Amino acid sequence: MSGIQGTRTYPGAGDTSDLKYPLGTRLREALTEARFHQLFGGEEQEPELPAERRFPRLFGLGRLRARACSGTGAWRLLQARLPPLHWLPHYRWRAWLLGDAVAGVTVGIVHVPQGMAFALLASVPPVFGLYTSFFPVLIYSLLGTGRHLSTGTFAILSLMTGSAVERLVPEPLVGNLSGTEKEQLDAQRVGVAAAVAFGSGALMLGMFVLQLGVLSTFLSEPVVKALTSGVALHVLVSQLPSLLGLSLPRQIGCFSLFKTLAAVLTALPRSSLAELTISALSLALLVPVKELNVRFRDRLPTPIPGEVVMVLLASVLCFTSSLDTRYHVQIVGLLPGGFPQPLLPNLAELPRILADSLPIALVTFAVSASLASIYADKYSYTIDSNQELLAHGASNLISSLFSCFPNSATLATTSLLVDAGGKTQLAGLFSCIVVLSVLLWLGPFFYYLPKAVLACINISSMRQMFFQMQELPQLWHISRVDFAVWMVTWVAVVTLNVDLGLAVGVVFSMMTVVCRTQRVQCLALGQAEGTELYRPLRGSHKVPGLCILSYPTPLYFGTRGQFRRNLEWHLGLGEGEKETSKPDGPTVAVAEPVRVVVLDFSAVTFADAAGAREVVQLASRCRDARIHLLLAQCNASVLGTLTRAGLLDRVTPDQLFVSVQDAAAYALGSLVRGSSTRSESREALGCGK
Repeated sequence: MSGIQGTRTYPGAGDTSDLKYPLGTRLREALTEARFHQLFGGEEQEPELPAERRFPRLFGLGRLRARACSGTGAWRLLQARLPPLHWLPHYRWRAWLLGDAVAGVTVGIVHVPQGMAFALLASVPPVFGLYTSFFPVLIYSLLGTGRHLSTGTFAILSLMTGSAVERLVPEPLVGNLSGTEKEQLDAQRVGVAAAVAFGSGALMLGMFVLQLGVLSTFLSEPVVKALTSGVALHVLVSQLPSLLGLSLPRQIGCFSLFKTLAAVLTALPRSSLAELTISALSLALLVPVKELNVRFRDRLPTPIPGEVVMVLLASVLCFTSSLDTRYHVQIVGLLPGGFPQPLLPNLAELPRILADSLPIALVTFAVSASLASIYADKYSYTIDSNQELLAHGASNLISSLFSCFPNSATLATTSLLVDAGGKTQLAGLFSCIVVLSVLLWLGPFFYYLPKAVLACINISSMRQMFFQMQELPQLWHISRVDFAVWMVTWVAVVTLNVDLGLAVGVVFSMMTVVCRTQRVQCLALGQAEGTELYRPLRGSHKVPGLCILSYPTPLYFGTRGQFRRNLEWHLGLGEGEKETSKPDGPTVAVAEPVRVVVLDFSAVTFADAAGAREVVQLASRCRDARIHLLLAQCNASVLGTLTRAGLLDRVTPDQLFVSVQDAAAYALGSLVRGSSTRSESREALGCGK
C-alpha cells in the first residue's frame, strides 16, 4: 500500500530495516530543495549562449538598453521622466481645474511674504526669496511625482544656507556701509547661496544616477522631527534682533543659539520701541489667525491669508506714518522688477561649500520624500523616490542659475494646498503666476514693508514644528529607544548647530539599530500541541534530545560573538556541563544532552564573512560533539555566503532544508533510530501514550 505523495510509511518493529520506526508511524519525508523541484517543478531557464553565461550582467544591460531604445520603451522612459505626459491626458478638467486654481493662487499669495521672510534667514535680500518661490515650483511641477506637494523656500534650509553664507562672507565689522559696498556684499552672499543650491542639486542628481533614493530611510522619523523642532528654536532666537530693531552680527558655529541670546540680552536697552510695537501687533494678528485656520480647517472654504493681510496693513501704516524716516524702522526697500540674468555660480566656491551642500541635500530629499509619501498614501497613488531625486536635484541646480538659494517641499504650504482643494501638480503653475505678477508689476507695493513683519512671519510659520514636542509622551510610551533618539538629536541641534546636530542624530539612530541587533537571544522552539507549527517553548512541546533554535538577526561581525555564546549555552558546547535556570528556582543541570539541533535562519537577512566562518566553526564543533546539525530556511544570499566559506565541507546538502517543519521531521526520525521500544518512540515523537 503506497503512502501519499511526500510521505513515507516506515516498517514495523518486526520488519527488516536499518531504521527502527514504530509500526504504522507516518513521517513527512525531508523536503530538500532538489526534492521540491522534483515534486513541484522549478523555474524554466532559457538556454544562454556561452558568452552570456560568462557575462550575464553585461548582456542583460544590453538587452535592457535595446528595449529602452525601442519606440515603446522610449515613450515609457519619457513618461517616467516627465510625469505630466502621464497624468495630463487623464486630467479631469471640470472636476479638478477649479480646485487646482484656487489652491495654487492661495499658496502663491502665501509664497510672496514667506519667500521674502525666509530670504532674511538665508542672509540674502528679500527679492531672492521670490525667485526661489518661482523657479523651483515651476521645475517641480514638470518633473515631480507628488501631486499634492508644494515646493519653495523652507525655514530649515534657509537657516542652514544662512550659516554657510555668514561663514564664507561675514559682515564687516564696520557697521555703516555705503550703498556700493552694501551691493557688493549682497552680491557675494547671493553667489554663495546660489553655489550651495548648485552643489546640493548636483549631489541629488548624482544620487539619482546611482539610484540612491533609499538613502532617505537613514533619516528616521524621530531624527527628522527633532531636527525640525530644534531648527524652530534656532529660527525664533535668530529673529529676535529683527523683532527688537537691533543691528547685531549673526552668530554661527557651535553654541550660536546661546551666543545670540547673550548678545540680545546685552543690547536689549538699545531696542527700538517702534519696531517692538510693530512686532507685537504682527504676532497678535498672525498667531490667532494660524490657530483659527487649524481649528476650523473643515469649515473654512479656504484658509485665511493672515500673512498677506499683515503685509498690507504694515506697509500702509509705515507709508502713511513715515516710520522709516521718523523712527528708523528697517524696511524691505525697492524690489527689482523682472528676473535676474542667468549666471553660473562660482565653481571655485564648490569645495568650500561641499560640507554644507551634503546635509542640505539629505534634508531636502528626506523631508520632501516623506511629505510626498504621506499624501500619496492618503490619496492612493505612488511616488517614485528616484524621480523625486531628479525633480529636487534639477530644481535646485537649474534655479541656482537664477540666483536662488536651496529649496524643498514645505509642510505648511503643502498642508495649505491640500486644504484649499489642490489635486495635481497643475496647482504649482497657478502659484507661479501669482509670484510672477509680483516680480513683474506688484514689487513696488512692498517698498515700505517693515522687516520686523517678515521676522514675525518666520516665527509664526514655526508653529507646527514647536507643537511636535507634544508627541514626546506618546513616543515614550511606544518606544523609549526612539524617544532617546529624538532627545539626543534635539539637544545636539540646539546646543551645537543644525549640521552637526543632524550628523549626531543620524549616527546615534544607526547605533541604536546596531546595538539592538547585538542584544537579541536565540529563541528555542517547540511543536505546538495538535499542530505541525513550531513556536517558542512556553506552552509548546519539547522533544528530548532535539533543540530547534531561531536566530532573529543578521549574522555579521558585530553579532558573531553573541551568536556563538547563545549556541554554546543551548547546546552545552561550553566548559563543563550545560546549566540552565528555572523561572522560579535555582540553577540546575540539564539531564538530556542535545543530539540533533535545527537552526532556523529565516530571520537572518544577510551574513558577512565573519558570521559565515562562525557557522562553519559551529558545524565542526557539532560534528566533534556528535550533534547532528540541520539548517532550515536560509535565503539564497546567506546560503551562498555560507557555501563560499566552506560550509559544505562540514555538512552535506541533505542537512539543508527549506522549512523548519521538514528539518524537524528529519530530526525526529534520527532520534527515533535510537529508541528501543515503541512507547519510547511515540513519546519521542510527541504522540503521547
